[in-house]
Amino acid sequence: MIAPMRCVIFDLDGTLVDSEPLCSQAFLDLLPDLDDTVGGLMHRYTGMQMAPVFADIARRLGRPLPEEFGKTYRDHLTTLYDAHLKPMPGVADMLENMSCSKCVASNGPPQKMAQGLRLTGLDHYFGGNVFSAYDVGHWKPDPHLFLHAASRMSVAAEHCVVVEDSEAGLAAAQAAGMCAIHFNPGGARASAKAYAQVAHHQDLDALLKGLVTGAG
Repeated sequence: MIAPMRCVIFDLDGTLVDSEPLCSQAFLDLLPDLDDTVGGLMHRYTGMQMAPVFADIARRLGRPLPEEFGKTYRDHLTTLYDAHLKPMPGVADMLENMSCSKCVASNGPPQKMAQGLRLTGLDHYFGGNVFSAYDVGHWKPDPHLFLHAASRMSVAAEHCVVVEDSEAGLAAAQAAGMCAIHFNPGGARASAKAYAQVAHHQDLDALLKGLVTGAG
């Protein structure tokens, strides 16, 4: 049995909002010579910081990306978000039922995080408790972001549970000494770093209730 949890730290992309396919589609739209698929890009890059993603794509293409590619990519992704972004199925009901404190901690830039939460109607569940790696200068799998979030929420690391869909995020949670739950809707990337794995937010709701009461 693990210690009762006092705070749940959520990743954003692929955990609360269904943004990962859009992030990958943006690359395919802008780089038609990139020989890959949405699913392939998601598998390769989910949870990674943008700089190494851009570097890897440039290596695969055999040419440097345009100097302004970062802005072009963010602008196109904003358009895709506005048109297509949705919350993950069942996430609003799960958040509505939560009794403990909660926050979001993501490798994404603050503006992208704010847009994703606003467009999906999830922003009011977190208020100002939204933390970006860009604000602290450390990206998952470094544990610093999660430790920063725990400190800001005034909860010790051992009483935090992290919900993550990426291997980098799960590694960061493990390094921070936090209980890690692998949110894995596709069921294809089971991780040994996770305390448990769930495929749907309805299952996560039940698991979190057990952890918060100490019944997990």
